[in-house]
Amino acid sequence: MALSFHSPSIFLTTTQSQTSSNPKFLSFHHQHAPTTTFHYFPASKPTTHQLSAPTDTEKWRAKVSFFPAFLNKRKDAKTLKEELLEAIAPLDRGADATAEDQQTVDQIARNLEKVSPIKETLKSNLLNGKWELIYTTSSSILQTQRPKFLRSSANYQAINLDTLRAQNMESWPFFNQVTADLTPLNARKVAVKFDYFKIAGLIPIKAPDSARGELEITYLDEEMRVSRGDKGNLFILKMVDPSYQVPI
Repeated sequence: MALSFHSPSIFLTTTQSQTSSNPKFLSFHHQHAPTTTFHYFPASKPTTHQLSAPTDTEKWRAKVSFFPAFLNKRKDAKTLKEELLEAIAPLDRGADATAEDQQTVDQIARNLEKVSPIKETLKSNLLNGKWELIYTTSSSILQTQRPKFLRSSANYQAINLDTLRAQNMESWPFFNQVTADLTPLNARKVAVKFDYFKIAGLIPIKAPDSARGELEITYLDEEMRVSRGDKGNLFILKMVDPSYQVPI
């Protein structure tokens, strides 16, 4: 959900086996003549398959394919956060990201979500305060349809759990804002109902009743938050002011 007045969807919104040859068999022929003839057909010799030991090259390849997967499973949150920050650094908060870039960032974020130190994120006071958006896949927030000089230079989001209030803020050049009420849906997802937009941070406009969404906080620690909106967008934020209070 964008902070833009034109779009209320600011970023609060989620072998075949081989048979042997002819077997040995015995045939008996009896005519009126007092003689008995036996025909013997010996079975073919069974085929012997030799199993060769793996070569040094094959052993090396097996080790090369095994160890990277093993190491990836052991990555901690600190390592994954460094990878995530490195991946998003050249992407202008996501505005310059290609589809391949988005896929790479999303995969690192998913790995980070798996090792979140806080599972029930809505019960943690670490969520309180003002966060700066450092990456998103939401084109409405990035305002990619505008020339760069008309895009917000920074976006912030604040959440207070004690009042269940949230606020999104744009910086230069428009300083638009929007506030919202939050309703917990489970231990890490909230429903969002926007109440007022503020144009240039000054002129209040009541939000339409349809201005709603959902937000799931999938990773949280003292300095980074990962969230997903109900429209499938990914949001990555860093803490800038844990003492900030959202207007009631």
